Amino acid sequence: LLVESGGGLVQAGDSLRLSCAASGRTFSNYHMAWFRQAPGKEREFVARVNTNGESTDYTDSVKGRFTISRDNAKNTMYLQMASLKPEDTAVYYCAARLIGLAEYNSWGQGTQVTVSL
Repeated sequence: LLVESGGGLVQAGDSLRLSCAASGRTFSNYHMAWFRQAPGKEREFVARVNTNGESTDYTDSVKGRFTISRDNAKNTMYLQMASLKPEDTAVYYCAARLIGLAEYNSWGQGTQVTVSL
């Protein structure tokens, strides 16, 4: 089970931290990622982190503004978002991918992030 939290309504330029709490699994066996889906658009990849947190990757539009991290002792992944823009408005989902698998097959319910001008 993955549960996101931390979304909300902020102004452009503000910061926000999303959390994804995992339960019912060995968290450190899973690569983790954040995706987002804006109204009328397809879901897109935002960032990912490997099992031990040492390797990360970001989509170009968030590089330098967002930071993904995880705390395996707390079974939690984070997305620190800074310099938020209206185009970051979306429902943000966390996803898990078991080591050795190609697809993310476990998803949270999503948390809404709205950035106003």
